[in-house]
Amino acid sequence: MIDLRTLFFTIILVPWMLSSAARNGYMEARKPKKEVVTIPDYDTAGDSDTSPAAAPKAEGELPTCLLCVCLTGSVYCEEVSPEMTAVPSLPKETAYLYARYNKITKITNKDFADIATLRRIDLTGNLISEIEDGAFSKLALLEELNLSENKLAKLPMLPAKLISFNANYNQLKTKGIKSTAFKKLTKMAYLYLGNNELGAIPQLPESLHIVHLYNNKITTVSDETFCQGNNTQYIRANMEEVRLDGNPLMLAKHPNSFVCLRALPIGPYH
Repeated sequence: MIDLRTLFFTIILVPWMLSSAARNGYMEARKPKKEVVTIPDYDTAGDSDTSPAAAPKAEGELPTCLLCVCLTGSVYCEEVSPEMTAVPSLPKETAYLYARYNKITKITNKDFADIATLRRIDLTGNLISEIEDGAFSKLALLEELNLSENKLAKLPMLPAKLISFNANYNQLKTKGIKSTAFKKLTKMAYLYLGNNELGAIPQLPESLHIVHLYNNKITTVSDETFCQGNNTQYIRANMEEVRLDGNPLMLAKHPNSFVCLRALPIGPYH
């Protein structure tokens, strides 16, 4: 016969021990591990000098063209939306800037001070009424400057190597242009000053090929305007086209003023 103690151990004690062990293991498995969670202090982080927002820009980093299309050497900012009211920051290697038909009102000495590589600036169709006198003084390579369709009453000092200058459709007056403003520009070949309020023709450089002065208030022209007065042998060989149409000026009354030209100016003769 089976010993009663053995039977008691097998039937009652062993199942109880197994059940207890299982119960303790289950509770241990469900007991969550204690974790330390660090919550960042956003108020403090925002003031830290080491935060990305406060980190200084790397030296020589190029300005970001947020509103313009920037390609190698060229920046296109045409009819920008939202409205552009000032000249944008430019990459330092910019050679060609096209910022046409915006709402730019003024050009300051700082706008192009660090962009010595500029060769062409086109600011057609803005609202520019003021240009600080030294705005273009550091642009030794500038060859083309287009300021047409603005609100300029006077001109600043222009770069010495300028080849083409366009200020058509402004409000330029004779007193707003220094007498030698163009005379010293010995490389200038194309000068466009049509649709302004000029009462006289400024001194012109010998290098000019084309000059447009149509639709102004010019009433007279002298023998020195294009020619050299009594020097009848002088020929202005470079000049190809002169436009004086749309002025209160009868060209036929000034026959000696054009004898040095290869072709007579365009304008009224009778």
